[in-house]
Amino acid sequence: MRYINCEWNHSMRCDSQLRQDVRDELDWDPSVRADRIGVASIGGVVKLTGDSPTYAENMAAERLAKSIAGVMGVINDLEVRLSQVDWRSDREISGAAADAIRWRASLLVGNVQAAVRSGWITLKGCVDWQFQRREAHQAVCNLIGVQGIINRIELHLLPHSTDIKEKIEAAFRRRAWLADDHVRVGAESGAITLQGDVDSWSESSEAERIAWGAAGVTWVDNELNIGAASYG
Repeated sequence: MRYINCEWNHSMRCDSQLRQDVRDELDWDPSVRADRIGVASIGGVVKLTGDSPTYAENMAAERLAKSIAGVMGVINDLEVRLSQVDWRSDREISGAAADAIRWRASLLVGNVQAAVRSGWITLKGCVDWQFQRREAHQAVCNLIGVQGIINRIELHLLPHSTDIKEKIEAAFRRRAWLADDHVRVGAESGAITLQGDVDSWSESSEAERIAWGAAGVTWVDNELNIGAASYG
């Protein structure tokens, strides 16, 4: 993903406002403990420092920062610091992860495996769709004792149509916020490239999610400029 520099006349004021907006959002949302998180911003790129008591809170803080208008990038330097109460052995986490994956309706039993070492879960296996890779991650990210997740799940090489580019563009046109053709699609076999301008990180993420929805897509290179549509 490509980030553009904030080009307002008062860039320091821009970063100051972003820092305050992110802090306010962290304070507002009860899923994170904002008093443990430091926020910095340079050129529209927000950096989170400090620690979180769980991996789930770590991811929630990153998600909240990305949701703020004007944020063009997020560096997550939060450290997961488990309390003694939340500590779990690798064996316990492995068993809980296996159960969580097995009970996920979108994942076929046996397609995804979880290996655990020092609280870090490594997901392996092969699935048909990108959303299933995300589902596997979501299935285990809220487990107690998790320090981090490495997603190494691969995608099957599904057949794709020759008009995969047109199908993705048609899906974009069905969304009102993409009606102005801000996003350009390039396709080479199953590899998709997204270029152009969007207003926010959430729009960029949604465009990427839509592109992954086409049958046969094996990679999405998101080169969208965040903030260019609003501030360029």
